[in-house]
Amino acid sequence: MLEELKVLPLTSDRWSDFETLFGPSGACYGCWCTHFRIPTSDRKTMDAGAKKAFMQARVAAGSPPGILGYIDERPIAWAQVGPRSELPQWNSPKTVSRPLDPADADDGSVWAVSCFFMNSRDRGKGYSHRMLSEAVNFAKASGARILEGCPIERTKQSKSVGLYVGSLRIFEAAGFSEVAKRKDGRPLMRLVL
Repeated sequence: MLEELKVLPLTSDRWSDFETLFGPSGACYGCWCTHFRIPTSDRKTMDAGAKKAFMQARVAAGSPPGILGYIDERPIAWAQVGPRSELPQWNSPKTVSRPLDPADADDGSVWAVSCFFMNSRDRGKGYSHRMLSEAVNFAKASGARILEGCPIERTKQSKSVGLYVGSLRIFEAAGFSEVAKRKDGRPLMRLVL
């Protein structure tokens, strides 16, 4: 049986929980969830500390860039969800996640749920379904009219690090529909809110 998951927006007062969840290495090889936020040429010159500082400044700057999931008081999960306009790499014409209409990249009501991260001991237990459901609720409450994701169809392991974009299965279960497929195994999915 799944323990009750409490989900809250990532605000400055919860930064230490984000740090705890991401650990000393900053999750996914020191990314600190900047992969889609910073152009590749800039990101490659940054070490994990610079990426962490970038993300901390982003959290302090305003609206929450995503949501944290907790079991009791322990942070176990993260979903990055917000306007496409904050994710230049997600909108790049070279990526599978590029928008259907280029204008969507600047439309503040078109959002993306672009990254997931979960504590390794809590992976494979179904919490990603709840995190996506809460990301949908967060986007809706924040005025989004469209929410998109670009999940992976399959991985070799159910706990694969490649699942940082989410699995097709959870997006389908949440009611998202495929609107484009630019690469085998990576559909662009959309939910009209």
